[in-house]
Amino acid sequence: MHSAKDVPSRLPEGLAIVGVPERADPRDALCGGFETLDSLPEGAVVGTGSLRRRAQLLACRPDLRVEGLRGNVDTRLRRLREGDYQALVLAAAGLERLELSDGAPLAASDFTPAGGQGCLALEARADDGPMRALCATLTHRQSLQALMAERALIAALDASCRTPLAAHAEHRDGELVLSSFAGLPDGSTWIRDAVSGVAEDPSALGRAAAERLVAAGADELLREADRA
Repeated sequence: MHSAKDVPSRLPEGLAIVGVPERADPRDALCGGFETLDSLPEGAVVGTGSLRRRAQLLACRPDLRVEGLRGNVDTRLRRLREGDYQALVLAAAGLERLELSDGAPLAASDFTPAGGQGCLALEARADDGPMRALCATLTHRQSLQALMAERALIAALDASCRTPLAAHAEHRDGELVLSSFAGLPDGSTWIRDAVSGVAEDPSALGRAAAERLVAAGADELLREADRA
């Protein structure tokens, strides 16, 4: 069992994701007593270890001082309390699993989560029929569809959890809507997009979303981010 956002988009031969339980809150959360990014003071010091979050923070608020952040959730929150940062951006699901109420969730439409964020992925040998059958009983179909769309987009762009790329799928009005973001870590250049399609073919939707990003220049943008 893994956090789905940390599972490579291309698995080693012979392995497969065989189950996805119901997704927890996929959003990012702003910690530090602020409800929105707009409410942060000018020039506020915000901590994150994620290039995706850094890019979106600076795309929204170029005045912010975004500083690196390492350690587990408790360590990060302790550094916030000690005044090293004025705010942090952490995964809402991680806070929930630790029964912490320190963060204000950021709308996924404005601050796109990482692909797979909030999902657990059950991984096993692809040829292990009994395990596949068991994990199928634990699978939440809508969560699986959303994850498959997000992973297809990430795979099509040859991205990883360290790439400043975001992908978030949700069911809306009978369709699957896949939102995406790609940007430079300094927030100077970025692309947002959303595309919808049938939920029964989430991988095709992910590939279509990737094609739209590439047409808008995301492949070159991400190569530049990789060189930075």
